[in-house]
Amino acid sequence: MGLLGCCWFSIQERAEHFLRVTKQYLPHLARLCLISTFLEDGIRMWLQWNEQRDYIEATWNCGYFLATCFVLLNLIGQLGGCVLILSRNFVQYACFGLFGIIALQTVAYSILWDLKFLMRNLALGGGLLLLLAESRSEGKSMFAGVPSMGESSPKQYMQLGGRVLLVLMFMTLLHFDSSFFSILQNIVGTALIILVAIGFKTKLAALTLVVWLLAINVYFNAFWTIPAYKPMHDFLKYDFFQTTSVIGGLLLVVALGPGGVSMDEKKKEW
Repeated sequence: MGLLGCCWFSIQERAEHFLRVTKQYLPHLARLCLISTFLEDGIRMWLQWNEQRDYIEATWNCGYFLATCFVLLNLIGQLGGCVLILSRNFVQYACFGLFGIIALQTVAYSILWDLKFLMRNLALGGGLLLLLAESRSEGKSMFAGVPSMGESSPKQYMQLGGRVLLVLMFMTLLHFDSSFFSILQNIVGTALIILVAIGFKTKLAALTLVVWLLAINVYFNAFWTIPAYKPMHDFLKYDFFQTTSVIGGLLLVVALGPGGVSMDEKKKEW
């Protein structure tokens, strides 16, 4: 037990050192990762304009004009939102716009009836909630000295909602078979997502999930190893960037902390 305690303490020390060194860079990296799936999808709308329009027209029988409007809205909404977020201008409006894109695509591509993809879209929404919370924090810091509601504001509930939605991504990665590796992965993964959801040892748990998810993403979604003309290339590419966006959300948790509604915050009051 003493050895385990020493190992845990050493891991915490290394994690805290990493966070101190990367503190000023981590939020920028988190935002870049978070918008990556919207950036990739917006570019895909441009490069596959005809295919996307024809798919929507055939699926929904909505006609050429409405199908074209759908593709155009996705292209402008996603690329425009990414530019605003990276330039730190009108971030809240950009987040609401991207929420709308997620909702629109969930219906248009029938993701609503596919539990795995629905959970991943919800996890993506969780990342946007955390980004929205960060932008609210920056907005308040511009008015230093002005009385505010403090931490009992919508920001802390956005952070809670963002954390809970982010862990849905990992629910889709659980494998229910009897192999030792799968059982170990399920136990460790479940423990980590519970820690993030309740906000206990949040930064360390989120950082561990970032490393785990990054390894899984590079190994299982290596779209660059598949020829571009094969359908699997596009599928893995979509999966890769969507997972990268969830990594961005987790990096925001690492950078900003869990917020007021968390065990880590309550411990300070005890």
